[in-house]
Amino acid sequence: MNRNFSSLTNKQFDLLVCGGGIYGAWTAYDAALRGLSVALVEQGDWAGATSSASSKLIHGGLRYLESLDFKLVKKALAERQMLLSVAPHRVWPLRFGLPVYADSRVGTFQLRTGLSMYDFLAENLSSSMVHRRFDKQAFAGRFPFLAEDGLKGGFTYGDAQTDDARLVLELVSGAMAAGAVCVNYCRLTGMTETDGRVSGATVQDMPYSPFDELRANGTSEVRAKQIVNATGQWTAASEQGRGWCRLDKGTHLVMPALPTDEALLLTAKSDGRVFFMIPWYGMTLLGTTDADYGGDLDRVAVEPEEVAYLLAEANRYLKTAWAEKDVVGSYAGLRVMKCGGAASPAAASRDWELKTAGNGAHYSIGGKLTSAREDAACIVDTVCAQLGIDKPCATRSRAFPWAPEEDYASWFVAASTQAARHGIDQESAKWLMRRHGKRVNEVFRIVEDDPRLAERILPALPFIHADLLFCARDEMAVHLGDLLRRRMPLLILAKLDEGDLRRLAKLVADAMGWDEAALNREI
Repeated sequence: MNRNFSSLTNKQFDLLVCGGGIYGAWTAYDAALRGLSVALVEQGDWAGATSSASSKLIHGGLRYLESLDFKLVKKALAERQMLLSVAPHRVWPLRFGLPVYADSRVGTFQLRTGLSMYDFLAENLSSSMVHRRFDKQAFAGRFPFLAEDGLKGGFTYGDAQTDDARLVLELVSGAMAAGAVCVNYCRLTGMTETDGRVSGATVQDMPYSPFDELRANGTSEVRAKQIVNATGQWTAASEQGRGWCRLDKGTHLVMPALPTDEALLLTAKSDGRVFFMIPWYGMTLLGTTDADYGGDLDRVAVEPEEVAYLLAEANRYLKTAWAEKDVVGSYAGLRVMKCGGAASPAAASRDWELKTAGNGAHYSIGGKLTSAREDAACIVDTVCAQLGIDKPCATRSRAFPWAPEEDYASWFVAASTQAARHGIDQESAKWLMRRHGKRVNEVFRIVEDDPRLAERILPALPFIHADLLFCARDEMAVHLGDLLRRRMPLLILAKLDEGDLRRLAKLVADAMGWDEAALNREI
């Protein structure tokens, strides 16, 4: 994956996609596979905003059954099952526990009914994903860290998990392999029109630090027959988008590991909202919040009251309470939802809509990480209709760009054996294969050249030095933050000090082309 701003010039594209999150990536990938000439631009890094600030789940949305949104749940469950099949390295099963207490807002009968409906809507569900009921003793044994006072029992059910930023990156890689021109750090500064219809856009090259005064950022005119705006929260700030969008802020905390490989779906006692405790890279994600947002789109920060809320609600369920000092990391993102009559963001619809402005520009509004592929297919259908092209969606049930060609279980065993021969520990190898799929052999080659790079970056986390070096060489990272937040989420999974940052920056400096001055700026 090489970044080349000049590849946007002197070409006529069928489609320009603005926004390198999950919707922009799926749209560019689908359109390129259908044979369209495609450009994809992103003002920051791939998945730099909401698409790297999710709960990392590929799920149907069990809680939406309570609002009777069966269509959305069925759509998301179908996508979940398809993604588990075609991208086993990128999307893997995750089982959830759902405790029932004497004071639970939703009781045993309602939960059993809802979970049965969830299984039914999934269709052709494997036995490993079907929900199960447990009495108090069995459920407490499965989740020994949960408070038992008032516990009556509980359920478990199947859903799935991913690394959201790497999901986006793989799709961008697939779009490029199919012929799309994809450029990050490329800001849209305005659209151009011909006879009242959009005919292109002006974009600015933004790869350098604002402190780097020696390098000028260039501009270019991109000519395109169709334009899709998939810029998420920035759509809401545009003249067209203000009446279409509602912004909802969600905050997550990264907490120490719990003794389980299963997640928990819990209900906040203070306001009845649903929140999660999710294992991820050996830590625990705690979230999320739901609150209307009207602040600075470029500085979405975690606020002290959000930390206090999540810790207080989690501690109502834990035998050993978490304190603020236990918070390892945190992040916040903005969900874009359609404007509607819901009183609270939690009650607003997560469904998706495509709007087309009077000048012919298309705007993607709302949606979910799980169902973005199907929504993107609708976007490309619309674009193709405008272009007079009759080509069907090419992404449904298509193996992912980095998916191994052979049987996944057999490949996983063989790759694990190879990793062990290279001195890579078992847990790091598992995540390495999930992160890179069939490209893991390229990481192994780096270890062959320097066996010391098989060592973990930090003892508590399953990341090795060779992985970070490979990301720097081949994954279009521009800044140190790209590498340590989205290519490898160390900045939220660990408390890195300046010494850690300097050590890692020196490891990748040659690959990134940094001299000492640039390295210091990145730190």
